[in-house]
Amino acid sequence: MNYYDKVKQELTNLLADFGNASKNFDASFKRLEEQEKGVIQLAKERQVGFPWLAKAYAEFFELQDKNIIDFLQYKKHSAISASLIVKEQSRLRREAEKEKKIAQYLVEYYERIAPFLLDLKEEVDIGTEQEREFLKEYSEEELQDAATYYLTKEEYRKLPTVERNQMALDRFWKRPKSKWLIGRLYERYVGYLYEKDGYDVEYVGIFRGFEDLGRDLICKKGNDFIVIQCKNWAEFRTIYEKHVFQFFGTVFQYKDENKDKKVRAIFYTSTKLSDLARRFSKELNIELKENFKFDREYPAIKCNVSMVDGTKIYHLPFDQQYDKTKIENGRGEFYCQTVKEAESAGFRRAFRYQGNKSK
Repeated sequence: MNYYDKVKQELTNLLADFGNASKNFDASFKRLEEQEKGVIQLAKERQVGFPWLAKAYAEFFELQDKNIIDFLQYKKHSAISASLIVKEQSRLRREAEKEKKIAQYLVEYYERIAPFLLDLKEEVDIGTEQEREFLKEYSEEELQDAATYYLTKEEYRKLPTVERNQMALDRFWKRPKSKWLIGRLYERYVGYLYEKDGYDVEYVGIFRGFEDLGRDLICKKGNDFIVIQCKNWAEFRTIYEKHVFQFFGTVFQYKDENKDKKVRAIFYTSTKLSDLARRFSKELNIELKENFKFDREYPAIKCNVSMVDGTKIYHLPFDQQYDKTKIENGRGEFYCQTVKEAESAGFRRAFRYQGNKSK
């Protein structure tokens, strides 16, 4: 019998021994589970001591494993080989648990001091395996056109330009979207409303991501500056005072850097604030737009006139240069709702950004 067969046999024999001792172990493990809950609660209350807490957590499991190791070594018919294997595996598990807890405590601590980091948990949809397989039907050149994500190969190659692009746009709106994209569309929509009112809108959240410090939009018109934060959350979620404080802090910093400007603060959210958060907002002069919903029917196609040669180009919401394109009403630029409107006005779809032919 080789070494591993011997260990296997020893472990098998242990089953009977464990059966006889199970009652005592059940009671012990129950006590250990209660201790584990205490360790986790302590971690939540004392999050700044990450390495120490992680070590304590690992040592807790070490004590738990030691009971099993001692039993294997000192039972009537000892199983030294099996105990050594259990000991090594226990050590590896404790190390993994330690590293996991350090990471977990750090994340929880950062989320506590910077609430906007909670949005990092909103995962970006990278598509299903089926969708990725579907895209393999296209040539490399065709994949440079984002419309291929919403059309079959036959539709893309056979439909006239207007029908093809409109079908892709319609499916873009109907297709389920990641929370990240929905948040981005919400910011675009709020920005569009201010652009329509004559403001020059800087989409800070879209371009700087989580470096925006909570300033999703900065809208400017003359000496009037508006700093806007947008939170498109599910209806069951509530905006609390910590979010208001974080937004107030970044607005205060912006005011301090632009002392000659008249700066206002507006908080847009698809849900509502807690009563206390609402009171704080009033005291801090933060205007609230609660239960403000995203209108999916708004005209989202950007029709832009090139400042270089006057070329008229339209951009769909999923196009590469969409967010970099600004619409200035005084230059004959505008938003429209359908591809037909854009092309009837003499605009064409933007060139493929890695190719030479028009879409």
